[in-house]
Amino acid sequence: MTEVPATMCGVQLTGHGGPERLVWREDIPVPRPGPDEVLVRVLAAGVNMTDLNTRKGWYGGEGRAAGWAGEMAFPRVQGSDQCGRVVALGDGVTGLPLGARVICPTNQHEPTKGNPINFVSIGSEFDGAFAQYCVVKAKHLHDVTASPLTDIEIGAMPCAYGTAHNLLTRAQVAVGERVLVTRASGEVGLAAVQLALLAGAEVTGQCSLSKSAPLRGFGAQVLSRETTPPFQSFDVVIDVVGGEGWQDRLDALRPGGRYATSGAVAGPMVKGDLRRVYLNDLTVYGATHQPREVFAGLVTIINTGRIRPVVSNTYPLRDIARAQADLEAGCYPGKLVLISPETFP
Repeated sequence: MTEVPATMCGVQLTGHGGPERLVWREDIPVPRPGPDEVLVRVLAAGVNMTDLNTRKGWYGGEGRAAGWAGEMAFPRVQGSDQCGRVVALGDGVTGLPLGARVICPTNQHEPTKGNPINFVSIGSEFDGAFAQYCVVKAKHLHDVTASPLTDIEIGAMPCAYGTAHNLLTRAQVAVGERVLVTRASGEVGLAAVQLALLAGAEVTGQCSLSKSAPLRGFGAQVLSRETTPPFQSFDVVIDVVGGEGWQDRLDALRPGGRYATSGAVAGPMVKGDLRRVYLNDLTVYGATHQPREVFAGLVTIINTGRIRPVVSNTYPLRDIARAQADLEAGCYPGKLVLISPETFP
């Protein structure tokens, strides 16, 4: 194993709650890779709503705080996004050279006998990218050394763009189809707009008009978030909003249309009319599990540089609370990225 420090800087989550639960430490033991694992030096880590939701315990549902897969162990180093560099290999690892630039999906497929689509989430079930180093199973890492994108750009992509690519794949978006994307100036929404345009779809993004410039720059149509989507105008709706207006989004689908969701930033409880679903032959997709081949498709897009993420701001890692507050307040379109100490200017 390549020589690495004994301790590192990072942010530990000490329990579910507010930003006061995020504690900056400079004495966290550097993890050592076990068999089939890789030690990664984190270069850049995106800020995502999934990290906020995990910190708050939102995934546990009403009255029960939890991470993605149930109760969490604390302290936990969060961080569901990363661009990093391979610095040490555990026994049995092949195909990933030292120095390779790598990323991994947020939700990592670990099937069990009782659950063939079981996954674990980096930064929830095991320590993630909000520190200088993290350990990841080699089978979940993808080499992006060849990409023309910067470390910061790549660090913005695994969670948001992986989620968006999975949504579009599940909904089977095709060339020429009309696609509505909600919260289209946010991290997942803007990624979905870019990827749907890349797939040849006609895209309308619904968002605050004050943050719509990137969408217009990409060539998407823009619909104000206060406006009800036009009736039966779209083949596909990509929704990360939920909450009020959910029925309006179903009504915006043409007969035979597809609705795909991976979030509920406006609230998880929705009210609708099931008759509209079955009478119009609509298909509803929940999209969290990402088959390896789906994320590998995103890796190909990254390595060929076919799209560049919108990164609106970067922060030193120790300013994580400010970065998360800016994300939650919707201060910027696109992505916010944390830079680990040795790489921040």
